Amino acid sequence: MRHFRFLLLLCLAGAHAHAAEPYVLDTVAAGLEHPWGMAFLPDGSYLVTERTGALRRVSADGVVGPALDGVPPVFFRGQGGLLDVALDPAFAAGPDANGVDQAWVYLTYAHGDADANGTRIARARLDANGLRDLQVLLTVTPLKDTPQHYGGAMAFMPDGTLLVTIGDGFEYREDAQNPARQLGKTLRIHRDGSLPADNPLPGDPVTGAVFTWGHRNPQGIAIDSATGVIYQHEHGPRGGDELNRLTAGANYGWPVATFGIDYTGARISPFETLPGMTAPLTYWVPSIGPSGLTVYRGDRFPTWTGSLFVGALVNKEVRRVTLDGDRVAAEEPLFAELGERIRNVKTGPDGLLYLITDGEQGKIVRVSPAP
Repeated sequence: MRHFRFLLLLCLAGAHAHAAEPYVLDTVAAGLEHPWGMAFLPDGSYLVTERTGALRRVSADGVVGPALDGVPPVFFRGQGGLLDVALDPAFAAGPDANGVDQAWVYLTYAHGDADANGTRIARARLDANGLRDLQVLLTVTPLKDTPQHYGGAMAFMPDGTLLVTIGDGFEYREDAQNPARQLGKTLRIHRDGSLPADNPLPGDPVTGAVFTWGHRNPQGIAIDSATGVIYQHEHGPRGGDELNRLTAGANYGWPVATFGIDYTGARISPFETLPGMTAPLTYWVPSIGPSGLTVYRGDRFPTWTGSLFVGALVNKEVRRVTLDGDRVAAEEPLFAELGERIRNVKTGPDGLLYLITDGEQGKIVRVSPAP
């Protein structure tokens, strides 16, 4: 196991200064091919998705296992592939009162082919050999012919419903403003794929799944376990990445209200905000490439309690964002010494932070307090 130690002895200077936490970085596992999502199993091991299509179990001591059986085929092209993984809230509870196994694992992935593809949500039961009893819960409509902007991040709400972020398909950005098309949305479904009656637009199988809209390519979503507040972030093009607080039925503006700068250097829209649209808590110009999000509520880093941790692919770091209500009070770059694109960031059940680095030789890195 490679071992890194970094004692941070100085506070940042200036108006946004705050005390740094001394930490140690340990590489838990290496040699993962474009890892994307991770879930913590009750026995201390990890489930890790590789965008190429493999789901692997990594032991608590970092041994990477073979690809598990039963994973559905994925469309691996561009930004597509096997994306996030999440455990059912009742995963560790054992069989229910009727003896039914509750060990459900949820996956998001790109489904289809070059001419017609989209984000799909499925679940299956996990056993010693892999997945079984696969159930497709939802396939985003409409399908598209671009291999970009799938979204795919998942989070379970306190009521047990599942939130899933969906990208705008890159060439279909106008769909983000159309609730009858699921591109550019956050969707909310029951664990069996049925639609909650209290979603903002009930009564239709397409709009009935929509929770929020006006998004570009959201690849991070997290719920603060202390407050129940839902945070989400999304990629802008060359600029205009957003950190949002999600509220059911809210419109977050893309592409008609945005701080985004197009790849040509032009503004996407003359409007940064518009009446009836929800402005971000903060935004980044130029883009940091936000990917992965956690709200830290562990007990191992006291001064980080309540902070949001945002992976930054472009900057090869993690941004710690401190909030004062709905105002961003401070922002601190961390872990740049890894020199790696950060694909995801998670809070573990042990109260430690875990990072996933992107690439053909991706890693899981654990962040612990320095002794």
